[in-house]
Amino acid sequence: MNNNRRRNFRSRPQKNNYRRRNGSMNSNSGNNFNNGNMNFNRNGSMTNPHNVEKTMQKFQQLAKDAQSNGDPVLVENYLQHADHYSRRLAELNERNKNNSTVEKNNSLEDKSTKDLSNGSD
Repeated sequence: MNNNRRRNFRSRPQKNNYRRRNGSMNSNSGNNFNNGNMNFNRNGSMTNPHNVEKTMQKFQQLAKDAQSNGDPVLVENYLQHADHYSRRLAELNERNKNNSTVEKNNSLEDKSTKDLSNGSD
């Protein structure tokens, strides 16, 4: 028996449903287009405004650090990332503002409909 011999790498069997959150991959209304990032989800980190703001601030700080180290390419890279997250944050804030306006309007409509139905009795 030769213990110095290298063992061949044996890959694990692939788990097809590992961390898939959106159910079926073919939910694109019949076409077979598959975007690799479709099921990519960091536990909602891109939908939580607090996390997006924290990430934006992190890239701004990295850009400052790179500036002090004298690396203009890295500064631009980090600033582009920070800009992306600032646009994402603005988009989330706009969506939340619109959702709260719609919810407020719906509650007012429900209340006025309820008042009308009670007044006609």
